[in-house]
Amino acid sequence: MNLIDISDLQLSDIKDIWKQAEKPCGSLSGTVGWSFEGNGVRTRTSFIQAFRELGLAHIELPNLLKTDERLVDLAGYLDAFYQLYVIRESNHEQLRAFADASTRPVINAMSKSGHPCEVLTDAFSLQKRLGPLTGLRICLWGPPSNVFRSWHQMAHVLQFEMWHACERRYHDPTEAFVTYTEQPSSPMDVIITDSWSSSLPSEPGSEWSLSSEVLRELGMPVLLPTPPFFIGKELALDPTTYSKFIGYAQKAMLLRVQRAIVTHVVERSR
Repeated sequence: MNLIDISDLQLSDIKDIWKQAEKPCGSLSGTVGWSFEGNGVRTRTSFIQAFRELGLAHIELPNLLKTDERLVDLAGYLDAFYQLYVIRESNHEQLRAFADASTRPVINAMSKSGHPCEVLTDAFSLQKRLGPLTGLRICLWGPPSNVFRSWHQMAHVLQFEMWHACERRYHDPTEAFVTYTEQPSSPMDVIITDSWSSSLPSEPGSEWSLSSEVLRELGMPVLLPTPPFFIGKELALDPTTYSKFIGYAQKAMLLRVQRAIVTHVVERSR
């Protein structure tokens, strides 16, 4: 199986990944084809450590999918050498096409359209800390992003209602399980922010820079800013000064969940 989008998963897959994340580290064999676009220091750190702890070798394949070669040929030549691929590639369609061409499992370590491993980790952490997601009032704050798309998909798979506060032009009233709003009208349990894309017109200091005043109006919810976060852009406050900031320690969960994701896709692909 592949993990390109959270919508690739069933409820049973997510439950199994989170169950695996609670277990001591197991062991696997083989080699990971590892292609990583950009910095992504947290994701890079935790995945490479996960490979080591699972007993997997990894080989760097820089810019693997930035090629004019047919992807069916690329996969055909490389599949014999790898147990799985973990790829960070901005071109989501190219990543999906390679996964479809390969006989090995492919994990999306981030694309422009999704960040499934990050959101599986954050959802796991929130559930451990606050209880089942179905009982939480979770609000995404700001314009659409790859992280927020993965959160929308998570709401669909787990079938829980969440809120997305953003400018009206981004609202999609046909989307199930996501309530769009320009301002939540009731308290929230969790607020999640993400870095603003440089392609979006939102201006630093705009009303979509999450402020202390908004957090008070929403009942002082838990604040989970998706890193890297930027004060003066998506955040008007320094989150480390906010009493319900969860961030640094919470991201340590990346290692446990990424180990579990690798184990799950390998075992499901046997």
